[in-house]
Amino acid sequence: MNPLDFLLRPVALADLPALERMAAASADAINSLPHDRAKLLTRIERSIEAFASQDAASGEETYLFVLEDLARGELIGCSGIAASAGFHDRFYSYRNEFVVHASAALGVSQRMHTLHLCHDLTGYTLLTSFYIDPAYEQGLAPQLLSRARLLFIAQFAERFSDRLAAENPGLADAAGNSPFWDAIGRRFFDMDYPQAESLAGGRHKAFIAELMPHSAVYVPLLPEAAQWAIGQLHPVAELPFSILQDEGFDADTYVDIFDGGPTVEANLAMLRSVRHARRLTVNKGPDSAGEPVWHVVTNARREGFRAVLAELPARAADLPPDAPLAARLRVQEGQQLCATPLPGADPAGDRP
Repeated sequence: MNPLDFLLRPVALADLPALERMAAASADAINSLPHDRAKLLTRIERSIEAFASQDAASGEETYLFVLEDLARGELIGCSGIAASAGFHDRFYSYRNEFVVHASAALGVSQRMHTLHLCHDLTGYTLLTSFYIDPAYEQGLAPQLLSRARLLFIAQFAERFSDRLAAENPGLADAAGNSPFWDAIGRRFFDMDYPQAESLAGGRHKAFIAELMPHSAVYVPLLPEAAQWAIGQLHPVAELPFSILQDEGFDADTYVDIFDGGPTVEANLAMLRSVRHARRLTVNKGPDSAGEPVWHVVTNARREGFRAVLAELPARAADLPPDAPLAARLRVQEGQQLCATPLPGADPAGDRP
């Protein structure tokens, strides 16, 4: 697997069969890729419209990227962006809080973990739909698949929020049973966890407010299995979660209302890839000196967005027009690229 063969680009209608294959291979009870041809087709069409639209962004847009191994001619992953969480209604999460109950007369003080239903993350831009072929999990492909989205958001910031969030799947078994859902959600909804998650449709969870209690949930009163599940990850979420943590996302405040998985959030400007990003100009100047290190590199087009991996000098500011990288990104002399080094690649270190 040669990292130079990987290409991230917007999804196309011809990618539907590959997305169906990915959806079938994804873990049960994880709805980021619904195993439904009609729903997948709708997502592709909406993404194509979002990339192509010349109108001012409304926040309703969803973008879907696919990762291609050009050497094999196959799609090996996908990732997405929802411009505004809860565009049609409020976006619900549980917020971790601690309350203190004390009695001066008894000399007793108890600090208790509670969960509060909230819609703090409404309007945040959501990172969604991460899937990578298991055969590519150990290489650089997941880095490109996850981090290139951040450069896209940064380059077209007017279409997104400056606050980002990402839901991460929580604990659930192969049959889709979730200990967190069984302890809380099932008591108010007469349905299984996968069915409830499917009805939520990713961003739209307003029906939760109609049936779920708005009073605090006292965690010590939950079954032990449900307590343990709070903030825990489904195994398939460990890789994308680790990349987001490395970027600087915070995972301590919010959990998903269905399975208790951690919902991470961050300020776009504080993310590692965005802080270290720099512009490169395609020109006829001399090659930059220095030891090459791996970068995520993108062009500056929205509809024709492309992102690849490339080895560049850590302080490179120019790219020769005849460089293979220019051809891979379909850029010409005078145009600009955006590049950010992968973790461990920047000799200056990861300074704030």
